[in-house]
Amino acid sequence: MTPDFFNRSILSRQLWTFRRLFLWVGIFSLIANVLMLAPTLYMLQVYGRVMKSGSELTLFMVTLFLILFYVVMAFAEWLRSRLLVRAGVQLDEALNSLVFNASFEAFLTRSTHKISEAFQDLANIRQFLTANGIIAFFDTPWTPIYIAVIFLLSPILGSLSIIFAIIQLLVTLQSHLLTRREIELASEAGNESYRYVQSKLRNIEPIHAMGMSGNLMKRWFVLNEASLEKAESSHDRQHRQQAWAKFLRYTMQSLTLGAGALLVVDGRMSAGSMIAANVLMSRALQPLDLVVATWKPFVHSLTAFTRLEKLLEEFPEQQQGGVHQDPFGEIRIESLTVRVEGRKTPILDNIQVMFPAGKVVVVLGPSGSGKSTLARCIVGVWPHPEGAVLIDGDPVESWERAELGPHLGYLPQDIELFDGSIAENIARFAEIDSLKVIEAARRTGIHEMILSFPRGYDTQIGEAGGMLSGGQRQRLGLARAIYGNPAILVLDEPNANLDEAGERSLLQAVGDMKAAGKTVILITHRPSILGAADLVAVMKAGRIERCGPREEVIAAMRPAAASTSAVQAS
Repeated sequence: MTPDFFNRSILSRQLWTFRRLFLWVGIFSLIANVLMLAPTLYMLQVYGRVMKSGSELTLFMVTLFLILFYVVMAFAEWLRSRLLVRAGVQLDEALNSLVFNASFEAFLTRSTHKISEAFQDLANIRQFLTANGIIAFFDTPWTPIYIAVIFLLSPILGSLSIIFAIIQLLVTLQSHLLTRREIELASEAGNESYRYVQSKLRNIEPIHAMGMSGNLMKRWFVLNEASLEKAESSHDRQHRQQAWAKFLRYTMQSLTLGAGALLVVDGRMSAGSMIAANVLMSRALQPLDLVVATWKPFVHSLTAFTRLEKLLEEFPEQQQGGVHQDPFGEIRIESLTVRVEGRKTPILDNIQVMFPAGKVVVVLGPSGSGKSTLARCIVGVWPHPEGAVLIDGDPVESWERAELGPHLGYLPQDIELFDGSIAENIARFAEIDSLKVIEAARRTGIHEMILSFPRGYDTQIGEAGGMLSGGQRQRLGLARAIYGNPAILVLDEPNANLDEAGERSLLQAVGDMKAAGKTVILITHRPSILGAADLVAVMKAGRIERCGPREEVIAAMRPAAASTSAVQAS
């Protein structure tokens, strides 16, 4: 039966799968800690037998056995370290895809989770599993064993060891109570300062052009100063705790040696037993001292565990959807409503519309009417809309992204090209089909531009990004969207940055898609694109006011436009 702790979340259950590996770590810890008694036994033999008998052979044999024990102990410690490293790697391999998908979903849904920290949290957990801190937790249960052996040597020193161990445990507890919250606050303050700078670097050009860097730097100084104050306070308290723990440890070892010397003087203990008891006392307190020393990484990993646990709980692994046939491209929208927090009226309000397969639909409307939100809902990237978007009768969310993606082309308003070559970006980072890449580039009119680069299609976007104009980036994004002739093409303001030649290439690409029987949804403000439309949908205030054949909608719009002009003229 799985314990409740290991049954509470995906992350906990994943850790539970490593129970056998941790059991072996415990076994090797047992071997290593038992053999840690070898130096004590060696001292007792040397002082109790060799020194009295003067036998060199006995000394040789005892030393030989001691070296053998050391070899086995070192091998056991190496094996347990090796197993912990393997556990960390396997944990990462088991969770990295879950963390990636959860982070992706969280960012897509604008979650409050700090997505940039998710992979760092996973790294913190992995690093803690392979560091000295976790080994200290495996060694700490052996403290009572060492104290028991001290009892066998001297009940007085054994009692003294219990007192010292309790003091050390209280120091560890005090360290936890006093430093955990400060460590968390310092870490969060540092992350906030880092995120602030990173967010501003993404928009460095307008910041530099408009002289905003000084003002933003002042704000960063406030965040950074708060981070430094919290970090200084946290480090100061941690160092005080560590210094206090070290003082107590050395004092207790010396007091143990002094108490043993007193017993030797009184004839109640041998010199060998005195030294052996002191060594055992040092060994008994060492794990507790290591726990104090590694408390900060432990708190960081515990905090990371909690954050990652919440992220994976809120965004669990998606169940595999059903298998679909390749879509024809019919889109039906039923009672689609989209609301956002902080806004009274919905962005989209009970939209009912159907776009037949193989048609070119142009969506018009003023800014803020909900056109881009409608596009996001059609391609299935808007989180949790009310109502339904159906592709060939199946809800868009019922499709696996890997299954639907090749049949869907999407060009958002904000064109984002990714680190990699031009060919990889056009091919959507799948296996590159050179003929399809070149075809998509030709249809969008950028083939010659790409060939003008020294490395052609192998040019890295990082290198070419500075050389590409807004229109070229938009056409490159369009080439990515039409790569592979998807059944559905959704283009949001595709001609916003295009010149006359670029717009001709766009109209040619739309015409090619229409001739191939593909569904094209065009969101635009420019009337020049209307010539390519089969259907026109007019949006206003989150609703579709008109939708129908191009000529009918345009004819219906003319009286309204004339009336508006007359009112403005008067």
